[in-house]
Amino acid sequence: MIGFTLLIALVGAERIAELTVARRNRSWALSRGGVEYGRGHYPGIAAAHAGLLGGALLEAWLLDRPFIPALGWPMLGLAVLAQGLRWWCIATLGRRWNTRVIIVPDLPLVARGPYRRLRHPNYVAVVAEGIALPLVHTCWITALLFTIVNLGLLRTRIRIENTALRQAADTTPASP
Repeated sequence: MIGFTLLIALVGAERIAELTVARRNRSWALSRGGVEYGRGHYPGIAAAHAGLLGGALLEAWLLDRPFIPALGWPMLGLAVLAQGLRWWCIATLGRRWNTRVIIVPDLPLVARGPYRRLRHPNYVAVVAEGIALPLVHTCWITALLFTIVNLGLLRTRIRIENTALRQAADTTPASP
């Protein structure tokens, strides 16, 4: 149980690093005329991610969830791969990556790295992590609840993001 608690703490530290990067990138984007879209859905996303970490810890400790190696090790591997994909997205987007939907005018869509094959690879990482991380220690209730809540949030988020990208493309002059 101590190892799982440490894992959740490490993911929490990773989230703080993400928020630090996002805050810096948000300042950069806004200073270049960036526009934030869908501000109202963001608190729900933040709450769901906090709930994932807190829920997994509470479920593990309060319901005395066991570590089952045949489930736990593959789920840990999947969670690590999800983190790798997330940071690949962050590195690929550079200053344009954010936890919020902010569009900087006149910048083309990124079509390299994981974006070469997927439109929203970061959300693939979020879905995988939301399932895998709690299941490292058989916290199936947290995995199920987060997945249900997250799918609703992602549906809203992707709609907002696609609309924002479409609007930005409509106002961006065509290159010669």
